[in-house]
Amino acid sequence: MVQEWEVQPAAGRCALTGRKLQEGEEFYSALFEEGETFRRVDYSPESWKGPPEGSYCHFKSRIPVKEKRKKLLVDNDILASFFLRLGDDAEPARVQFRFVLALILMRKRLLRYEGSKVEAGVEVWRMVLMTDRSEHRVVNPRLTDEQIEGVSSQLSAILHGDMGEWATVGDRIADA
Repeated sequence: MVQEWEVQPAAGRCALTGRKLQEGEEFYSALFEEGETFRRVDYSPESWKGPPEGSYCHFKSRIPVKEKRKKLLVDNDILASFFLRLGDDAEPARVQFRFVLALILMRKRLLRYEGSKVEAGVEVWRMVLMTDRSEHRVVNPRLTDEQIEGVSSQLSAILHGDMGEWATVGDRIADA
């Protein structure tokens, strides 16, 4: 039988000095048995003098570094406008691009999925743009993992202003 214990996450402060531990900083933790649970005590490197008496176990860890999100260079109106401009284009790369853009707009709650149907062997999503309540058809191009990666990198280049990457995408999508 495997027994599981819940251990609280790192407190982010040294138990002895009260100093806040910084992102990426190593620290030490000791666990103390308290009935059915364990109490965790964290120590900065300068406060650590080895495992404290009575500790059940100890370990070294690191405060995680929070991933910095790139700032988008385009706002929601530009995304919606781009989505609309790609609407009637049947070129496969642009259909794929519009589909991934639709997923982004759905996540931002700017586009709502209403249903789908198959037309001439192709799945078509019926969607509503929330800003003006207009209805739109979006072809689900059934992207492979490789295609999703390619379209996602193109979108990322556009949304985050990576002009070096944008140059390789430019001719296929910029004129949409």
